[in-house]
Amino acid sequence: MSRVTVVGAGVVGLSCAVRLLEAGHEVAVLARDLPLETTSAVAAALWYPYRAYPLERVLGWAATTCTDLTALADDEATGVTMRRGTQVLRSPEARPWWASALPAVEAATDLPSGYAAGWSAEVPVAEMPVYLGWLNDRVEDLGGTVTRMALAALPDQAEVVVNASGLGARLLGSDDSVVPVRGQVVVVEQVGLEEWWLDSAGPTYVVPRRHDIVVGGTDTEGAWDRRPDEAVAREVLARATALVPQLKRARVLRHRVGLRPARSGVRLEERTGVRGNRVIHCYGHGGAGVTLSWGCAAEVTSLVGRG
Repeated sequence: MSRVTVVGAGVVGLSCAVRLLEAGHEVAVLARDLPLETTSAVAAALWYPYRAYPLERVLGWAATTCTDLTALADDEATGVTMRRGTQVLRSPEARPWWASALPAVEAATDLPSGYAAGWSAEVPVAEMPVYLGWLNDRVEDLGGTVTRMALAALPDQAEVVVNASGLGARLLGSDDSVVPVRGQVVVVEQVGLEEWWLDSAGPTYVVPRRHDIVVGGTDTEGAWDRRPDEAVAREVLARATALVPQLKRARVLRHRVGLRPARSGVRLEERTGVRGNRVIHCYGHGGAGVTLSWGCAAEVTSLVGRG
C-alpha cells in the first residue's frame, strides 16, 4: 500500500482521502482552507451535474456518486437526505442527458406558471456543513489526518500526491485553464418546503435542507470577488420567488459566495512529479464537486492501486 498526500480539503479531496484509507493506504490531507472554509461549504449540494465536462465521463462519475450518496442518506449523521424535485423548462426538451445516471426520471405535470415542461426525480442533497464535518471525521476515524498548510507547490517527497486543490490547481498544477465561476446564494429560513426546484436559466435553484433553504444563484465566469453583492442577492431572490412563491415569507439568514473551479474538462489523470513521484490530478469539477465526488474518488483510488 502507498503513502498518499491529498492536497485539498473540499468535498473531492476528502472523498478521495476516505476511499484511499478504506483501500488500506496511509493518507494525509493538506490544505490551505479547512473543510468549512472551502467552496464546497457554500454549495447547495443538490445532485446535479452542472458545468462539468466531458459529459460521457461525468455521467459515470455522477452515477457512482448518486449510488453512494443514496446509501449515506440512511445515516442522519451524514447530513445527506433524499429529496424529490423538478427541473423546469421554458420550452419542451428531450429527456435530459443525465437521466440515465438516476434510477428514475419522470416528466413533470404540475408546473409553475410560465413553464412548458419539466423533469422530476428523487436525488441526494447534502447539507454541506454537516456533510463536510462527517467526511472530516471519517478521514480521522480511518487513521488519516487533515492539516492546514499553505503550499507553494505540490509536495515532492510524498510517494503519491492527489491534487484535489480546485482553483488552487492554477498554481499547484500550473494550469491557467482553471477559472473561477462565481456563485452567490442566499440562505433563508425553512418555511415548510420539502421539494427542490431548478431552472437552469440564471441559474435559479431552491434547495431545502432540514433547517434552512439555499436559494441561488449566479454563474459569473472569471470573477474572483467573494463579497456578497446586495443587488445580486435581491435579483436572485426575485427569480427564486417567482419560481417558488412560498419564499415570499422566508426570512433571510445569510449570504454566501463560492468560486467554482471550472475547466473545459475535469482533469483526472496520473503524471510523474518533478522528483519522479506519482501525481494524480483530480480537479476542475465546476459546479458538480458533490455530484462527481465519489465517482472520481473511486477512479483515483483505482489509479493509486495500480502503481
